[in-house]
Amino acid sequence: MNSEPFEIFLVATPGLEVPLCAEALECGFAGAQVVAGGVAFQGGWPDVWSANLNLRGATRVLARIGAFRAFHLAQLDKRARKFPWETVVRRGQAVKVEATCRKSKIYHAGAAAQRVERALHEVAGAEVATDAALRLVVRIEDDLVTISVDTSGASLHRRGHKEWVGKAPMRETMAAMFLRECGFDGRGPVLDPMCGSGTFVIEAAEIAAGLQPGRARSFAFEALPGFDTAAFAALKRGGGPAPEARFFGSDRDDGAIRGAAENAARAGVEGWCSFSRAALADLNRPEGPPGLVIVNPPYGARIGNKRPLFALHNMLGQVLREGFAGWRVGIVTSEAGLARATGLPFTAPGPVVAHGGLKVRLWQTGPL
Repeated sequence: MNSEPFEIFLVATPGLEVPLCAEALECGFAGAQVVAGGVAFQGGWPDVWSANLNLRGATRVLARIGAFRAFHLAQLDKRARKFPWETVVRRGQAVKVEATCRKSKIYHAGAAAQRVERALHEVAGAEVATDAALRLVVRIEDDLVTISVDTSGASLHRRGHKEWVGKAPMRETMAAMFLRECGFDGRGPVLDPMCGSGTFVIEAAEIAAGLQPGRARSFAFEALPGFDTAAFAALKRGGGPAPEARFFGSDRDDGAIRGAAENAARAGVEGWCSFSRAALADLNRPEGPPGLVIVNPPYGARIGNKRPLFALHNMLGQVLREGFAGWRVGIVTSEAGLARATGLPFTAPGPVVAHGGLKVRLWQTGPL
């Protein structure tokens, strides 16, 4: 593998680039900065492994392994054949190629991908397959061809322990960044009164326990030439001290509570999490110090009768105002009107974030 530093690109959920950059800097990736679509910094392969293992907000990690100019397909073909593919592909290894073209003389992405695939097969001995675990990304912009390898494989929100998933689930990567935006640093309790599969609760407990998000899964980089199994194993660590805070989830659905508890057990945080069946009107403040209430309530993707949703948000606000003095609140919603229906003293909402085809924002308060 190349020992020279190269660009490492962290794919972000659109709208969450800034907290991801803050997390990357906090994790020691010096020089990390927000760029279009994510966060970039210079590093080496150990940084790639560490980013996949430790970052909670990245969707995937791309290693920019090289670039060259090409103004037509014949030139792309010639230069692709001279590319040092042996640094990222083994002979006989299955690989798939995805290409995009923008503001370039080469404008046909499919034809560009075919040229790179042919070079991979004829020069590097790779086998091209649409279902291959290893994905190479070819971006042609302003006639500059940039070759990247997707080092993650499955999206990094797949931590490896959430087997039960409810309706309209919040991805772990998003949940982690919303917790960060609410100022959660692992200290203090967290409560989600509509917890579904328990994503906010489990993510908060993992952060508090110092557990690495990628500890229970595999990554595409493990199949690359030159991967150092021992060096990667040395990056893995157990959690920190047992957290003093506790993390609470409630939901009116029995299945959600069972599923969330099972997910927490698989994540190894069941000792710090408590899940209970409760209607919103019956929500009680946990004993102990105030903390953060964070919730992703239903907000209705389709136009229709939203009166029940406004009533639900109104009740949520009433319960929190009356019983949660000193607690802070974070609500994720696609509609400002639903947030305002709570009657809670929100500060200015956060940036628009892409979530399952919708555009949502985080609304948060100071201590009630």
